[in-house]
Amino acid sequence: QVQLVESGGGLVQAGGSPRLSCAASGSSSSFIAMGWYRQRPGKQRESVATIAIGGSTNYIDSVKGRFTISRDTAKNTVYLHMNGLKPEDTAVYYCMMRKVFQTYWGQGTQVTVSS
Repeated sequence: QVQLVESGGGLVQAGGSPRLSCAASGSSSSFIAMGWYRQRPGKQRESVATIAIGGSTNYIDSVKGRFTISRDTAKNTVYLHMNGLKPEDTAVYYCMMRKVFQTYWGQGTQVTVSS
């Protein structure tokens, strides 16, 4: 059974630069994509950043130039490096890892940005 465990959230001051991590356990095959989603208060869950098996990345416009997604395929771990945090980045951040026929989600980690 694949499980994703996130870490790195918490209360951060505006302008801060935390890093979120998500490690997968229980997987014996590669993931074709990894990513980070978030759900802001009163909003729907949205894709923040994704990285495909070939290394190509995609970002939501509001985080381009501030957030960077990276991965360690040997460790089945994906990271989200967040810079220049703004109060509107406050959300529950979820990691996602996808195989051909199944998508897995982390439990979510709260990031609260204080102004």
